[in-house]
Amino acid sequence: MNTAPLSYRDATYADLEKIVAIYNTTIASRMVTADTEPVSVTSRERWFGEHNATKRPLWIIENSEGEIVGWVSFQSFYGRPAYDATVEISIYMDESQRGKGLGKEVLQYCINRAPDFGIRTLLGFIFAHNEASLKLFRHFGFEDWATLPGIALLDGEERGLKILGKRIAD
Repeated sequence: MNTAPLSYRDATYADLEKIVAIYNTTIASRMVTADTEPVSVTSRERWFGEHNATKRPLWIIENSEGEIVGWVSFQSFYGRPAYDATVEISIYMDESQRGKGLGKEVLQYCINRAPDFGIRTLLGFIFAHNEASLKLFRHFGFEDWATLPGIALLDGEERGLKILGKRIAD
C-alpha cells in the first residue's frame, strides 16, 4: 500500500502525450477500455478539449516527487442539458502504480470534489469482468444501476458493461 501523498492539477495540452501513453497501456488487458488498438495524441485532442477546469476537469495525478502517476477525468454524460449534473468518472493509473491502493485515494478525491463542479451524480462504466474496478467503486457506495450484457466484442469474446452510480449529497 502506497502512503505517499498524491497531488492533483489541471491537465495542460503538454500533458496529453503522457495521458495517451498511460491510456494505451490499458488496452492490451481488455479489462478497462473498449479500444482495441492504441490511440494517438491527435485522436484524443477533441476529447481533451471537452474538459475544462471550471466544469469538467481532467486532472493529472502526481506523486510526492512530482512524477505523473495517473490521470482522472469527469466527462459529460449524454451531452444533453438535463444531464448537466451527471458525469462519467475515468481513472487511469500508470502501469507502475497499479495495485498499490491509489485508486481509493483518487476516487475519494473525486467524490469530495464533485460538488465543486455542480455534480450530483457520478457514473462508472466498467466491464463486468473487471472485478478490481467494480470492487473499488462499490467500496465507495456506488451501486449497480445497469448491466448491458454482451455489448462489447473483445478478441471474439462478448463482454458485458456495468454502469455503477452514486448520488452525491448536496
